[in-house]
Amino acid sequence: MSESYPFITYEFDPCSQEEIAERAHSFRKDMDRRRSIRHFSDRPVPREVIEDIIMTASTAPSGAHKQPWTFCAVSAPEIKKQIRQAAEKEEYESYNGRMTDEWLKDLAPLGTDWHKPFIETVPWVIVVFKKAYDLVDGEKSKNYYVNESVGIAAGMLITAIHQAGLATLTHTPSPMNFLQKILGRPENERPFLLVPVGYPAEGAQVPDIHRKEADDVIVYFE
Repeated sequence: MSESYPFITYEFDPCSQEEIAERAHSFRKDMDRRRSIRHFSDRPVPREVIEDIIMTASTAPSGAHKQPWTFCAVSAPEIKKQIRQAAEKEEYESYNGRMTDEWLKDLAPLGTDWHKPFIETVPWVIVVFKKAYDLVDGEKSKNYYVNESVGIAAGMLITAIHQAGLATLTHTPSPMNFLQKILGRPENERPFLLVPVGYPAEGAQVPDIHRKEADDVIVYFE
């Protein structure tokens, strides 16, 4: 039987309704500036910044507080080169046979293709792994709601990167098993997401997309 956690009083710093409204609106406007970037600078980013970003993501809630994630932060040029080569191999296969015509048509306005040079250019690549189970003294220990928990942590990772003043992109080459092999991760860890982290290249271009309006994404029951 698991040992019970001691309970402590939650330290809550109350705000006025006006301050809550201002903070919520300001954060919404700032996050609305976030964009997926595919052209990065090689300008360095300190390791301590990456650690703060990852540890922010690691504050995410998780099933039974199992925290079923590992974040591999890669700056070594040779490893990034291996990742790029393997990712482009899988992406080439996807763009030339795996993807349906409908999928390719939907991607066309975004200007994406199988080339992924940013993996080598960007100073850091964070690879998020999900733990299907933990190993405790050689025995399997069950994790709960793994995809949901790691998905929330990934969202917080993307938010933390933006709040730090950096840029990123969610990259999911499929299949991604090569990441487990290149990074030497154990059998209980499965690749979930590849996230480049750095500064946008000077003059980086993004498509002029528009997000759905509130009426399209919110249904109120009052």
